[in-house]
Amino acid sequence: MKFVNLFLIIIFLNFNTLSSKEFIIVQSTTSTRDSGFYDYLLPKFTEKYGFDIRVVAVGTGQALNNAKKCDADVLIVHDEESEEEFVKEGFGLFRKEFMFNDYVLVGPKNDPAGTKVDNSIRIALKKIVNSKSLFVSRGDDSGTYKKERSIWSTLGIIPDAKNDKWYLSVGQGMGGSLNIAVNKNAYIISDRATWISFNNKREHEILVSNEPLLLNYYGVIPINPRKCPNTKSKLTKIFVNWLISKSTKKIINNFKINNKQLFFSTLIK
Repeated sequence: MKFVNLFLIIIFLNFNTLSSKEFIIVQSTTSTRDSGFYDYLLPKFTEKYGFDIRVVAVGTGQALNNAKKCDADVLIVHDEESEEEFVKEGFGLFRKEFMFNDYVLVGPKNDPAGTKVDNSIRIALKKIVNSKSLFVSRGDDSGTYKKERSIWSTLGIIPDAKNDKWYLSVGQGMGGSLNIAVNKNAYIISDRATWISFNNKREHEILVSNEPLLLNYYGVIPINPRKCPNTKSKLTKIFVNWLISKSTKKIINNFKINNKQLFFSTLIK
């Protein structure tokens, strides 16, 4: 009986230790999760500082909305315009760019629209429109969707899924959207990191890449405690300072899949 009671006390103490461990919540874009980046990066932080980073991975727009409801201590997202607006409205203390990669146009290897020749995303999209080749759009409020729509707008084209049968707005995350594009033999704009780590490539490949219009910058934003009094500012400051440090730059640059670097550290802004 004494042994049983002692056993229960040990379990209780262990549970208490686990449940009381400090943590902060990161509202995040999905590409950093889906690529395996957080599984690689965050344990290194926790090992050093002893508290956890809990990630809620959604589209950038949803992450910003969640943070406005004070369901976050920090943001990691990738749409500069909406991020700057978030800070301007007082929800974020500041925005720091800490890494980048790029978007790519992915499509069937036989490239029915002939997009690969010019290596220009604008020309490629025009060819897709003219040939009415299938194009999959995430159709959500993600940073990737915002980037796609901004490129269409430079062409003066606003595709409408109701009227343009070639344009498929699927309302899915990046992985789900890629699966649909592959299954339907369609074109799609993806962040490079998710595409590299994506396993269902079949006969699809990168057709347009390394284009200035396709650069993709990631920002980190600590939540303003004046808007959200319960935010864990002290712990967030530790995390943000670590994320933008020189030592972490090397860690970010060393993250590779199939010997390909997925993210590149930077502090441009």
